[in-house]
Parts: sequence; structure tokens; C-alpha cells
Amino acid sequence: MSLDALISLCVSGIVVGSVYAMTAIGFVVIYKTTRVINFAQGELMMVGAYICLFLTVDYKLPFWAAFLMTGIVCALLGYVIERVVLRRVIGDPIVSVIMITLGLGIVLKAIVGAIFGVDVRVLPTPIPDGAVSIGGTPVSYHYLFSMAFSVLAMCAFAAFFRWSRLGLAMRATSSDQQAAMAMGVNVGQIFALSWAIACVVSAVGGMLIATINGVNLGVSAFGLKVFPVVILGGLDSIVGAAVGGVLIGVLENVADGVFKSVFDLDGFRDVAAFVVLVLVLMIRPYGLFGQHDIERI
Repeated sequence: MSLDALISLCVSGIVVGSVYAMTAIGFVVIYKTTRVINFAQGELMMVGAYICLFLTVDYKLPFWAAFLMTGIVCALLGYVIERVVLRRVIGDPIVSVIMITLGLGIVLKAIVGAIFGVDVRVLPTPIPDGAVSIGGTPVSYHYLFSMAFSVLAMCAFAAFFRWSRLGLAMRATSSDQQAAMAMGVNVGQIFALSWAIACVVSAVGGMLIATINGVNLGVSAFGLKVFPVVILGGLDSIVGAAVGGVLIGVLENVADGVFKSVFDLDGFRDVAAFVVLVLVLMIRPYGLFGQHDIERI
């Protein structure tokens, strides 16, 4: 493999990895606050993509207006999911909660498939066609838009958690729920807010993926791809989600290119991330940036 080809794979991997990283924040927000792993994250991405498509195609809204409306609708959806479904299983065994999120994903996918069908549809966007050369590598404007928006969104969320009152309350809740309640934090509202934020993040990730690949039920598969990202970075680390997303994006592209050119093997892109997941779990189960909790008994 030539150096130019390797650089091209790394550049495209960084672009895709930035979208992975932003979507992984949804995993991290829910886990940090509620200690629940949301396996319906990919289906929430799919729902966001289809809502944006519905608003732009059927209601003829401009893309940015539909983008904003989709975020509002998905925030309400996340709030309702936590209030109606997850609130009722607080204190139940973790396996029960995991099964509920898996079932939620199946239900969402079935509903969306019944309403919109399974055909791939194009999401109308104001992003022009064409590409720009970065280090001799052509990168489409759609990829650049997705990367730039992902970086801005991650910076906005980092500022929110760092300096806002709600962000501080969420950090306090994730650190010690009992202490947060003693300080006057409404932990129940924080749980609901976490799900609302996670749904918005997922919807934005789904819309960004849809601008590149179109809208279909396959958008939900990206939720499974994001899971190795949060394991690599650490389930409770937003910085880890950002770093892990870029690393997994580059790894997928480079591994796929190397195995195609050297061993004439195809399809290794989808396997590479999970190979890394297994290795990380064996060596560092709490991820590169995750916290290793020690309990005194």
C-alpha cells in the first residue's frame, strides 16, 4: 500500500470517527448519570434521520429548520422514554434494564419500517456536491460538514458539562447520587434530562450519517458500531468518547485497506472495531480514560 493511500484512509477515518465520537457522547451521558447502557442508541439515530427526512420532504421545511425541529422532537422523545419506561425499572437488575433498551430499539425500528418502508431515501441538504483536497486526498463537502458539525457539537457539550448549572448537577449526580440529592439536586429530573440529551445527540448523529449515506433502516447499525468506541474510550468519559471515535474510525479504514491490498480480503472494516473491543476488555476493562471504581467494604 502506498503512503498516499494510507494518508487517504486516515483522513477519511478521522472524518467518520468524528461522527462516531459525537454519537458516543449519548452513550456516555446516559451511563455517567444513570449507570444504564442504552442499546437503543442506533435506533434513536435512525428515528432522528427519518424525522428530518419527513419534515424536509413532506412539510417542505428548510434543512436547518428541520434540523432544529428534529432535535426538539427527539429531546421530548428521550424525556418521555425515561419517564414512562425507564423510571419504572429503577432498582431492578441491570439485565432487566438492558433487555428493555434492546426491546425499545426493536419496537422503534419496527414502527419506523412500517411507516416509511425500507428503501433508501435521499435527505435534501444545502451542502453542495464536490470535494476539496486535503493533503492530496479528496474529501467530499458532506464529509467535511459532518466532521465540522461533530467537532462543534462536542465542544458545545463539553462547555455545557463544564460551566452550566445543569451540567454541574449532572456531574454531581454521576459522581454520587445521594450526595447530589442532599445538596438539592432533583436526581429524577437529571435522569430525564440525560435521556433527552442522549436522544438529541443520537438524532444529530443520524442526520449527519443520512447526509452521507441516505436514510434507511440501516442507519441504526451505526449504534452498534459506536459501542466499541465507548468501550475503548471509557463508558464514563466524554474525552474518551472523542478520542475513541477518531481511533476507531481510523482503525476501521486502515484495517480494511490493508487487508484488501495485502491479503485480498474484504469486509474486515466491521470486524476491526470489535477485535479492538475484545482486546481492550482483556487488558483495560474500564477503557483508556474510564474511571476504575474501588469500593471499600
